[in-house]
Amino acid sequence: MMRKFKIGIPVITPDGKELLPAGTVVTGEVIKDLIASNNRSVKTYPIFDHVSLKKDLREFLSTPPYNTIFSDKGEAEDLFTFIDDIKVIEPILQFMDYFKENDFYTYRHILVVFALTTMLSRLILPGYEKRLHDSIAGPAHDFGKICIPLEIMKKSTPLTRGEFRCVRHHTLAGYVLLSYYLKDSKNIASVVARDHHEKLDGTGYPRGIQRIHPMVEIIAVSDIYDALIADRPYRPVSYDNRSALEELTEMAEAGKASSNVVRALIARNRGNRPDHRKFHLSLAKRGKAPENNNYGIRKEDKKD
Repeated sequence: MMRKFKIGIPVITPDGKELLPAGTVVTGEVIKDLIASNNRSVKTYPIFDHVSLKKDLREFLSTPPYNTIFSDKGEAEDLFTFIDDIKVIEPILQFMDYFKENDFYTYRHILVVFALTTMLSRLILPGYEKRLHDSIAGPAHDFGKICIPLEIMKKSTPLTRGEFRCVRHHTLAGYVLLSYYLKDSKNIASVVARDHHEKLDGTGYPRGIQRIHPMVEIIAVSDIYDALIADRPYRPVSYDNRSALEELTEMAEAGKASSNVVRALIARNRGNRPDHRKFHLSLAKRGKAPENNNYGIRKEDKKD
């Protein structure tokens, strides 16, 4: 049985339809009724047939550190061939168009996390490859961010605590949207949208659960990794690659992130491509995290 959650933002589709108003208590029955209300079928399209997604992703992956992670040309082309065959629902393409036009950082992040997750899942969970392929949602882990006001998404200073709470609701919003469009609240895409900020020790959100779907474990690490190393509007300096990997190593050692996924990511950052199952994570610190990094939250709000 699904627990009750109050969503703090209105859930609005890419074409402007409000599915749920802010303040709605989201329950299993609410989701069930919402799915039943959707009497339309959505079209699906090959993801790389859309505008410049393939070209843009190639460009994003040609920059450090992704040019190292995807340095094996044959493997990279095999990955692109696999993605080339993935079909996605039309609202996902609308979502990508929206962020490409209005918030390029988020657009880039969505595509890069999708590629990294696809690569790691094929390495760690080959049995889930077909499920990833058949989810018809593709790069949808942050789908709920379409419900977050752009002035918050693009804010150039750290978020207030209230703004951060607003952003956190993108997980539930994405879950509601994908459950509605896919007519299935248990589809892997719906689950990933809801749970990708959960942590293995139960300190994540929105549900604070400890048992996490294996695909969510991969996306969670990929999401954090890119968020650390990418340029962010609210901080002048991002994490260097070593510091980001050390941050993830600490999270794995603390039981917050999957050590298997973190090892696989570190292995892909090494030129000799070691077997991630055969080496241990090191807590030795050689990188340096950026000073005054607040993860986007204003210091004066941290005690609220």
